[in-house]
Amino acid sequence: DLLAKAKKRCDHPEVLRVILSRLIEYGVTLNPEKCVFGVTGGKLLGYIISSRGIDVDPTKIRAVLEMVPPSDESGIRSFLGKLGAIRRFIPDLSFAVHPINNLLKKDYSIDWTEDCNEAFEAVKRFLLSPPTLMPPKLDHPLILYSRATNVSLACMLAQEDDNKRER
Repeated sequence: DLLAKAKKRCDHPEVLRVILSRLIEYGVTLNPEKCVFGVTGGKLLGYIISSRGIDVDPTKIRAVLEMVPPSDESGIRSFLGKLGAIRRFIPDLSFAVHPINNLLKKDYSIDWTEDCNEAFEAVKRFLLSPPTLMPPKLDHPLILYSRATNVSLACMLAQEDDNKRER
């Protein structure tokens, strides 16, 4: 997949010219039936790209929301695998799913506890309104959040928008 983006619409033809000439130079061909030009957003590699930013593809969220609590190792791996594709949208995911990850350790039995169920449901609740990832505004200060526990280390950059809402 290939995405060509320009800051201004008037610059887009030049960006395309440079990219297409580079593809020709290296003998890369494109399937015209799969090419889309001049759009302001769309689906790319499992994400929804728009002028707002990057969102998780709703089908990926639905796949997690429709899961029932896993009862075996295969189900646990399936759940964690689905989360792996969208982990950048879930703050401190490794901490959140720590009780579930423990079930995959060598000396642990698959005993789905209340802690596991709480973690499972918390992730699903969070995915009901996931964040949109946006590029930083260079004229706004950045806010750094960090968290360190005995099981995870996480950080997140945020900014306030013009309405003083954190994004």
